[in-house]
Amino acid sequence: MLNTYPNPFNPITTIKYELPENRNVDIVVFDIQGRQVQTLIRGFQLQGHYNINWNASSYPSGVYLINMESSNFKKVQKVVLIK
Repeated sequence: MLNTYPNPFNPITTIKYELPENRNVDIVVFDIQGRQVQTLIRGFQLQGHYNINWNASSYPSGVYLINMESSNFKKVQKVVLIK
């Protein structure tokens, strides 16, 4: 599970996700051209619910993709930054 709120946002969005078991997690932000702009999480995490904030104040307005990968799970969430 991966959800972001608010969306659209300015300049901070909260990313909410859940891990059903202990595992490695990567959460990476890409711009609409597919370029990686920031790594938010990379590493081992315990089972549970998590909330992290992405502060995009140094990035231009536009569409971004938040990519979460963990074991056999992959999800991409589109977010819109409006300044």
